[in-house]
Amino acid sequence: MRSSPDGRRRVLLFDVDGTLVHAAGAGRRSLERVLLAELGRIDGALAGLRLDGMTDRLIVREVLAALGRPFDDALCDRVLDAYVEVLRSEIEGPGFRVLPGVAELLADLAGEGAVLGLCTGNVPEGARLKLRRGGLDAYFEWGPSAIAGFAPDGEARERVLRAALRRGAERLGALRPSDALVIGDTPRDVAAARAEGVPVLAVATGRFAAGELRDAGADAVLPTLEGAAASLLAWAAGRGPLPGA
Repeated sequence: MRSSPDGRRRVLLFDVDGTLVHAAGAGRRSLERVLLAELGRIDGALAGLRLDGMTDRLIVREVLAALGRPFDDALCDRVLDAYVEVLRSEIEGPGFRVLPGVAELLADLAGEGAVLGLCTGNVPEGARLKLRRGGLDAYFEWGPSAIAGFAPDGEARERVLRAALRRGAERLGALRPSDALVIGDTPRDVAAARAEGVPVLAVATGRFAAGELRDAGADAVLPTLEGAAASLLAWAAGRGPLPGA
């Protein structure tokens, strides 16, 4: 594992959608199918939401609110369990792609012993299905001890990130916010990192332009993750600044 000169471990926490992969609407289609079956009607409530950076649980809450329905934890759990089952087939549809430079980046980082984790609004199995479709799931650990934060950790991205930091500290012995790096593609990723004192590298491979991500407060911005491995490894070892800073 990579560590800084003072011996502390540094962790790279990746978002999934728009950062590592483009799922071509598979998640939205899956959730629409489940909500329609569960609620009988959704009246375009999901179509009116900009989902970028939202957690799966928050999306369900917002749809229920738009329909004038009270939020219910049991209903949300049922919807998300069914969503994962539908996603198993939807994710195989056309248009899915691994984003530029990602496969090479993860291979290089893993090969050099970098500590990789996830910080995503997906439920765990949803994230795993999307990454497996692109052959990327093996670069990350799964299960309760994995260094990761997912939708069940909280509706707000700040809580998801907090959970990833807590699990990182449990695994590594200690983990300061400054020893982690969030890599994401939305202003929500940036805001959550800022709120928790974690540096953030934004990548303009989702729906937000580089200028929007800079304005949101990202420490560094890249157009894609192509060619970023050397700089990220240097940052993880405490030997250099973030790429795009």
